[in-house]
Amino acid sequence: MPLYDYRCNECGDFEKWLQISDLDSPVYCSDCDQVANRLISAPNISLNSGRFPKKYGTPELVTRKKRSVSPPRLQEAKAGRPWMVSHSPARY
Repeated sequence: MPLYDYRCNECGDFEKWLQISDLDSPVYCSDCDQVANRLISAPNISLNSGRFPKKYGTPELVTRKKRSVSPPRLQEAKAGRPWMVSHSPARY
């Protein structure tokens, strides 16, 4: 369940754990029982916590070797169209 920030006009800011399915329902202040407005805040994500090991150093420049490419060879079907075996005119 995510933690959401709310603001009551009389009591101030507070946080509340809500399920995503309950997000559209009104939230009441725990002190004065008035409807509170939800605040938009940035998520609390810490990427410098040490959990992510530093595996890689500085990126290296990768170059592609140029290779000679020969043009494709054209092939002709000698026995007609092999993919149309079931539609040959000899069967009709």
